[in-house]
Amino acid sequence: MTLQIFRTKEVISHEEAEHGLKRCLSAWDLAFLGIGAIIGTGIFVLTGVAAATQSGPAVVVSFIIAGFACAFAALSYAELSAAIGGCGSAYGYSYVAFGELWAFIIGWDLLLEYSVSVATVAVGWSGYFNTALTAIGIPLPDLLTKAPKDGGMINLPAFLIILSLMGLLIAGVKHSAKANNAMVFVKLITITVFVAVALFNIHPENWHPFMPFGWFQTLPDGKTTGVLAGASLVFFAYVGFDAVSTASEEAQQPQRDLPIGIVSSLAFCTIIYIIVAGLLTGVVPYTDLNVPSPVAHALQQIGINWASALISTGVIAGLTTVMLVLYYGLTRIVLAMSRDGLLSSLFDYVHPSTQTPVRIIVVCGVVMAIMAGLMPLNILAELVNIGTLAAFVLVCLGVIVLRITKPDMHRPFRAPFGFTLPVLGMISCSALMAFLPAITWLRFFVWLVLGLIVYFTYSAHNSKLAQE
Repeated sequence: MTLQIFRTKEVISHEEAEHGLKRCLSAWDLAFLGIGAIIGTGIFVLTGVAAATQSGPAVVVSFIIAGFACAFAALSYAELSAAIGGCGSAYGYSYVAFGELWAFIIGWDLLLEYSVSVATVAVGWSGYFNTALTAIGIPLPDLLTKAPKDGGMINLPAFLIILSLMGLLIAGVKHSAKANNAMVFVKLITITVFVAVALFNIHPENWHPFMPFGWFQTLPDGKTTGVLAGASLVFFAYVGFDAVSTASEEAQQPQRDLPIGIVSSLAFCTIIYIIVAGLLTGVVPYTDLNVPSPVAHALQQIGINWASALISTGVIAGLTTVMLVLYYGLTRIVLAMSRDGLLSSLFDYVHPSTQTPVRIIVVCGVVMAIMAGLMPLNILAELVNIGTLAAFVLVCLGVIVLRITKPDMHRPFRAPFGFTLPVLGMISCSALMAFLPAITWLRFFVWLVLGLIVYFTYSAHNSKLAQE
């Protein structure tokens, strides 16, 4: 058993990995998938929270630090996604590089990251949606917008939006991509309006002091502040570009289009984040930004209410695309794990007409809808972050391991500067993990222990490699 748990899969090309999913996504679609997943909670919510509580105006520096860590990981993702077929993302790469046990651990980790992200964002979406209904005079009662623990009966909007996205994903990935592209366009217009308005309402004195919390400090209550702590929090804003790599089996030319989609979406969003963060802290004092919708709040503070209403529309569209892309990525990872026998073979089914994994989409959708409707979820950014950072570390390490163990593997895209970028990716992502609170690490280990129980009681005996 000791050796069996480290058995590795052979490298599978994109052509060999064809399993009934329809190749219909262009490089443009993939880039918009990445932008759809990245621009959402991070820019509309987390920017203000990080500025007010951890970084001050230096939240711009926090975004730059987190962006560099992501850039190193993104180039590693680009190399592996172009070379290794399959829709499992970091799970699939780990199976080839490190073996079955590590692959299962990272797959299990990604299930937590994606599902909790979708359910949490759905609750945030529900709040903005009900605010919009209130503005036009038809608010929903608390019984239908709050979880039972908060005095309600069910968070109905959060429940229904996930079921709506479930129907969209069942219809086919091309339909989902078109809907995503349209909503991405809406939120880019929203951001453009904010930038245009904010440029003429900057007060440079709001940028002083620039770094009120310093680089890093631990408070008596155990919480952390400073630019580096802010970087580990705003890292949540970048979660999602890795979902592009789960689309490898539906990309028209995966060896070329996946690296383009991953790198271009991350680069574009990083520039947007830096601009918005800089303008936001210049328009109003950073101390006023610890609110659920800091961008809209800033515009209200300077009396531009029509732009504030437009921002709210952009938030609804933005959060919808985040849920759609992360939901999509979750289903593809479950599909990859079930094909390999690490999860039940009931999920290894692709509908012949829609060419989508319908069973997985329905099961994941129902579970996440129940979570969003009945559980009082806060933004679990730190818990999601630690799982994502762990995946990024393994992907960077995977590039190094495969270059040593499989030097002749065909690599249509190769990250430049030898081992330098993957090593920097491992160091930077590990450092960001170190700045997360102890309670986050505890929750992470509890989830991993549950995963190990599943692996040793079911997966290790039912994997395809074990059967062979």
